[in-house]
Amino acid sequence: MSRVRIVGGQWRSRLLPVARLPGLRPTPDRVRETLFNWLGQDLHGWHCLDLFAGTGVLGFEAASRGAARVTLVERDARAVAALRESARILGAEQVEVVRADAVEFARSASGGFDLVFLDPPYRQGLLERIEPELERLVAPDGWLYAESEQPLTRLGHLQTVREGRAGQVRFHLMRGSSE
Repeated sequence: MSRVRIVGGQWRSRLLPVARLPGLRPTPDRVRETLFNWLGQDLHGWHCLDLFAGTGVLGFEAASRGAARVTLVERDARAVAALRESARILGAEQVEVVRADAVEFARSASGGFDLVFLDPPYRQGLLERIEPELERLVAPDGWLYAESEQPLTRLGHLQTVREGRAGQVRFHLMRGSSE
């Protein structure tokens, strides 16, 4: 097991266990700091969804900043065990860990999330497979955070409003278009 650090909120500087799995890429501290500077530090009352949770650090960052409910979706059993252990360590009762395929979960979820995190494994077409579900998943005034290898101007009805780059990774904050 390795560990990842929460960068802000009530659990700032806490280290969480991370399963060592091929392809697992925790979102770097600097990128998370930028994202939550864009969103604002106070997410009280928000309902958040972290599809392809992996380390869960994006969802735990949201919970640390006051999100009322955070759903972490991950299919790998070892990653799920680490996520559940992190929630236990933090006493994060607002965090629900779901072992499921993210695409199938997205197709069946009721939606209306204030913030959805998408950081899928690369080169598998997963953003494209999730795209048809976004209008239902993201609340009308909600946000989508997406990481990809290529710049994104839009996903479904959502347009990029802020973007950055960390090494080869592009990160985007998106919101519904007014078209």
